[in-house]
Order: sequence, then C-alpha cells, then structure tokens
Amino acid sequence: MKNVTLVLSDGTTFHGQSFGYDKPVAGEVVFNTAMMGYPESLTDPSYAGQLMVLTYPLVGNYGVPPFTFESNGIPTFMESDKIYASAIIVADYSTCYSHWNAKESLADWLKREQVPGITGIDTRELTKVLREHGVMMGQILFDDQPDNIPEANYEGVNFVDQVSCKQILHYNEGAGKRVVLVDCGVKANIIRCLVNRGVEVIRVPWNYDYTDMDFDGLFLANGPGDPDTCEDAVRIIRKQMDASRKPICGICMGNQLLAKAAGASIYKLKYGHRSHNQPVRMVGTEKCYVTSQNHGYAVNAKTLNADWQELFVNMNDGSNEGIRHKTLPWFSSQFHPEACSGPVDTEFMFDKFIETL
Repeated sequence: MKNVTLVLSDGTTFHGQSFGYDKPVAGEVVFNTAMMGYPESLTDPSYAGQLMVLTYPLVGNYGVPPFTFESNGIPTFMESDKIYASAIIVADYSTCYSHWNAKESLADWLKREQVPGITGIDTRELTKVLREHGVMMGQILFDDQPDNIPEANYEGVNFVDQVSCKQILHYNEGAGKRVVLVDCGVKANIIRCLVNRGVEVIRVPWNYDYTDMDFDGLFLANGPGDPDTCEDAVRIIRKQMDASRKPICGICMGNQLLAKAAGASIYKLKYGHRSHNQPVRMVGTEKCYVTSQNHGYAVNAKTLNADWQELFVNMNDGSNEGIRHKTLPWFSSQFHPEACSGPVDTEFMFDKFIETL
C-alpha cells in the first residue's frame, strides 16, 4: 500500500497508507462516531465534498453488500446510486471480511468507484484535533505524487445542486395520497419509508417549483453543505406555505430549509453531529430518543417567530433538533428517523406525517 499524508488546513499532518483508489483529493474533514454502517454513510449524498473520518477503530471486517436495486428503482442496501464521500479515513482497515451479505471488500469497492481510503491514521487523535479546532479543510496527498496537490473547494459551494435529481421521478404511482419529495440529496430509506406507508412519491429537483402540482403533502429531504446556498428552495417552500396549508415534513437539511422559510437563521456547528447515538428530547415532555445524525449546520431556535416552536432539542449541546408550527401541520426533525443502519426509535415521524395527509 502506498504511503499517504493527510494535511489539515492548520498544518497538522497524519501519515498512513492507501487501501482505496490512489488519487489525491481535498475537502472538509469531518468525523463520524458510529460503530457500523460505512456502506450507508459512504453512499449518503450528505457527505458530498467531505473526507469522512470513522472513529471506530476496525473498519471493513464485514465487507460490502451487493449494489442492487429494487423493482421500484430504490437501492436495496445502499442510500444512493454511488459513493458521495470524497474519501474515507480509518485507523485499522480489515483486509479480510466475513458477512452473509458481503459481495466484495471495502477496498475493492473504493477502487472501483475511484474513492481514496486511508488506514493507519490515529483517528482518535485526529478527532480530538477537530473537536478542539472545529472542522477543517484537508488534503490527502500521496508521497510519490508530490506535485499533484488538490485544493479544497467546500465553502459557498452548492452541493445540493450537484447531488439532487435532474428530472421528476415517480415511486408507487397511483397508490393513493401523493407526496412531493424535494430532493436535496435524499437517502433511499426516506423514499422507502414513504412508499412502505402506501403513498405515491413524486421526487423533484431541489429548485423545482411544485406549487402548482396536484399533491397532498410536501416532504423536504436531507442534503449536503450549507443551506444558505439553497435560497431557490427556500423561496418555493415559502410560496407553498403562503398558498396552502397542506402538510409539510422535513428531515435534516429539510429542517433547516423549513426554518429558513419560516424566517429563522442557520449557523454552522463547530464540528457537527455525525453518529448513531445522539440523544434528543421532545420539547414539553420527558421523552428522550437515541438518533442517527449527519449534519454540520443547525437552526438558531431563538430566531423562530411566534408561530413556531422547537419540537426536539439535542441533549448534548442544546442545539435545535426539529421545529413545528403551533397550529398548522408543518414539522421537521434535524435527525434521521429513517436511519439506516439505525437506530429507528423515531420512525414514528413518518407515521405522524402520513396521518396529516
């Protein structure tokens, strides 16, 4: 394996070996503390433009499932049609894998999709650096390619536009209630959770004006990057809210876009929430849920107007985890109720949305 160096924007360096595709890349370095789920995380469009650090020490031991699709076009085991993360960084890559559903190794998959993978990095120390400093830009450089130095291009980039579908897609046509799904980088399991509840899903590009379409409810999906780059989506959501009281539900980026449409502001978290064990409390209750999350921005709940209130709050740092309108069927969550590979403690959010249609 080739020697490789991770260089952070503050000059800190970490040395390791390549086990994926051998090419230098640059991007925002973020860490994920989940113990499993690397196939789902790598194919989550919300990781577009990012170098994903996994804090769990052993990665690759259960291989990669087959990249198959269901008859309705939804990926069977992945969250999208390809790897969206720019690279994966681990402490110890397992060259041997064993799992009933594994069809290839993580290394072979990365090489086939031309995505770098680094092993031998002290990811715990790297995570401590990121926690103290905050997320940073980083470069993955190969020792035998000293002149090929990529530049990080993340701030101000509209990654949602890069990952959103380019045309309208239909799922479960003619099933009954119709839901418009605004694709900001939607995960496959969000579509599956809606389809499994017997509704027709109309998936539209992030900046498509759906306000004149015939539908029963609006669903705002997750996505990568800065929500402030998605003003077109916010303008259309606000137009829909002014014209109709149809139900609206949002997840992750969808929570932030709904909040912006309601007049609230967004800020960037120091190092984001990327894990399977974030505790959130439902406001006004003593109910606390374990949730899966992947986001670097949050809603400033203090900027919500009098018609809105917080629905969930993060128990670790007090940041917003969802909002709701006080009288209309408009609500959202910052976490992922459909979480794949888990937990699914909050999948009732989909049931609540379907009940409002």
